Amino acid sequence: MTTSCFHCLEPVPPGFSAQIQFEGQTQPVCCTGCQAVAETILAQGMSDYYKFRTDSAGKVEELVPEQLKELLSYDNADIQQDFVSQQGELQEVLLSVEGISCAACAWLIEKQLLGLKGVARVDVNTSTHRAMILWHPQQCKLSDIIKSLHQIGYKAYPFQADDEAAQKQTVAKAYLRRLGVAGLMTMQVMMFAFAMYFGMFSGMEDNFEQYFRWISLFLASPVILYSAMPFLTNAIKGLRAKQLNMDLPVSLAIFGAYAASCYATVMSVGEVYFESICMFTFLLLLGKYLEFRARLKASEFTANLQKLLPLTARKLLPDGEQKIVAAKSLQLSDQIMIKPGETIPADGVLVSGSTTVDESMMTGEHLPVKKYQTHQVYAGTINHDGVITIEINKVGQNTLLNQIIKLQHNALTKRPKIVEVTDKVAQWFVACLLIFASITAVAWYQIDPPHAFWVTISVLVATCPCALSLAIPTALTCAVATLTRKGILIKESHVLETVPKLTRMAFDKTGTLTEGRFSIESISVLDSSWQESDVMALAVALERYSEHPIAKAFTEQVVSPRKLSDVEVITGSGVKAHFGQQKVAIGKPAWFGNHSSFAQATLFVCDQPVADFYLADKVRNSAPEIISYAQGQGLSCHLLSGDSSNAVKDLALELGLDTYKNACSPQDKQQQVESWSAQQHIVGMVGDGVNDSPVFNSAHLSIAMETGADISKNTADVVLLNSDLKSLQTLHQVARKTKTVIKQNLTLSLCYNGSILPLAAMGLVPPWVAVIGMSASSILVITNSLRLLKL
Repeated sequence: MTTSCFHCLEPVPPGFSAQIQFEGQTQPVCCTGCQAVAETILAQGMSDYYKFRTDSAGKVEELVPEQLKELLSYDNADIQQDFVSQQGELQEVLLSVEGISCAACAWLIEKQLLGLKGVARVDVNTSTHRAMILWHPQQCKLSDIIKSLHQIGYKAYPFQADDEAAQKQTVAKAYLRRLGVAGLMTMQVMMFAFAMYFGMFSGMEDNFEQYFRWISLFLASPVILYSAMPFLTNAIKGLRAKQLNMDLPVSLAIFGAYAASCYATVMSVGEVYFESICMFTFLLLLGKYLEFRARLKASEFTANLQKLLPLTARKLLPDGEQKIVAAKSLQLSDQIMIKPGETIPADGVLVSGSTTVDESMMTGEHLPVKKYQTHQVYAGTINHDGVITIEINKVGQNTLLNQIIKLQHNALTKRPKIVEVTDKVAQWFVACLLIFASITAVAWYQIDPPHAFWVTISVLVATCPCALSLAIPTALTCAVATLTRKGILIKESHVLETVPKLTRMAFDKTGTLTEGRFSIESISVLDSSWQESDVMALAVALERYSEHPIAKAFTEQVVSPRKLSDVEVITGSGVKAHFGQQKVAIGKPAWFGNHSSFAQATLFVCDQPVADFYLADKVRNSAPEIISYAQGQGLSCHLLSGDSSNAVKDLALELGLDTYKNACSPQDKQQQVESWSAQQHIVGMVGDGVNDSPVFNSAHLSIAMETGADISKNTADVVLLNSDLKSLQTLHQVARKTKTVIKQNLTLSLCYNGSILPLAAMGLVPPWVAVIGMSASSILVITNSLRLLKL
């Protein structure tokens, strides 16, 4: 009798006798690698992994010197630029992990890595086989993390789109191999079955019929013991983890029928149904493969994004020569030339030339965008008609394209509450199904014993809630992919649930409802001892330290520079500094409480107003349309602005907003949103400035413009990459459509299960029809979700 390895469940080679101790019992292992991994897991107090795992651990291979050298190369800062991003004092990496098969694997990986000094957070996605890890680089190295995973039997490496595509190809080939074996053997078994059914062997001796039964058993065994084996192993692992998964009723049907047919063959009694089992397995695998292909289509968007990057770049050398280099080798401050029609390989600032750029890959807008010197361009976008030179300012994981990919992975990794609810419902459904199947078996055994077994199998298979478990995840995946393609970046998992529930929308003014491109209309000098040119020069010097959109109106002015010291930016108020021995500041007119004005900005010297600046800002073309749409959907629209001028009132009247509030500090905005929330309103906040970050934390849904400050984009739940307010309408429509699709999916799955259950229990659904029905319901749910990709 062959002994299985306790760790990887593979056969132990003859003559190998290594063992481990588990719960007071001696357990065999197949190699020194599995022995070392198992001892590591047990020594670190993680023995529960072996109790609750739902799949075999991968075969452990020893790291050879070349692999160790490759691991150490991951600690190189230059190499890390391709896949490691900085999160404050922490570093973050997305790893592809081979060998993940179930929730127990995720638990084991998280516990192993969180035991390392310096690892702050671990998120494992069992469906994509990826792990997002945050760690302190001073306390722990990336190579230590990967080696730690290898110690417990998981091979890990930085996520790359091409590697993931290869992994999915491997899964697809495994499906096809099992499907091929099932299909080939099913045809052979069906040939003998039809011959016996239609009397082609009539007149032959009984031992010949028994001979054909044995042939059918021989042909059917590879189908059951190879093609159908994943269903059984997954069901057993689920039971070990104290979970009732979808494979349990299917496994009971397949292996129960196989065991009964084997008994009938060996004992020469009763009927055999090898052809039904084989066809059942083939149809089931076919449905699973089609389901896999559909889910693959829904999740391939991010992989396609990464493939937009070119492999090479034209680098300019200090002597003026050009050199073709690998795009991945580009460093900060490198200068590269890009010709018309070429794809930009990295984020950078345009230093010479002018052109138009196709940014549809991130904004969804196909109209070309004009680019001049000092403008930012992004990796993956296409240069249209000019020869340009750019200076690289972001590489690796810091590029906008990789940020989009990473944030989308984060949004899909986090599980919305509704998904958790349906998973629990599915488990209870399986439990109820098993009870109902048992009752059906007992009842039919009293009525018609020969048919009791097959009726029970039909009940188990036909009502398996696979479609229910797929109803929500597939819809959410497709919706997120569609919104990303349209330039709407979803950062949090709750967004698509929250958007249809909104009752109020609050907007910032500058840079949100307006374009944020100010121009100075007039200057009112309040102190006769100051000249207008001196006032302007001092204001320009101060505003160079501000990120507020108003500052751009000053920094574009050509004036002689003024030297400042002790510069300090006060969020929500302005900028202050020392000019020689004098205290100077520019900001809100009411900053120091001794000046009342409708100007957008006031210059102060020694806390006294010296000059008022009146600025003009153009309203976004899409603002009236989105306000009208929101109000038409039953949402009230409100303006919360830090601007103290009459421009706030004028804009509110022009757009027909429900209410407005000017001269708001960040705390004022936050308090207003919190008061609405206390009145049971679901509030969305749209903004772009530094002063919008606090209110974003209080709103149920926060939306930032891509042109806004980095802190607001980091805090927001959604980022509009095209900075177009029309995207809010798209977001609302897609969210509502997603809600509708989810309801349709749930209705389809529940109606199918509810209607097929009594029919199967009454014996009106043959097993092969049950298989088709179960597979068809799953494929129908996925196909319905795929409609979201076409919005």
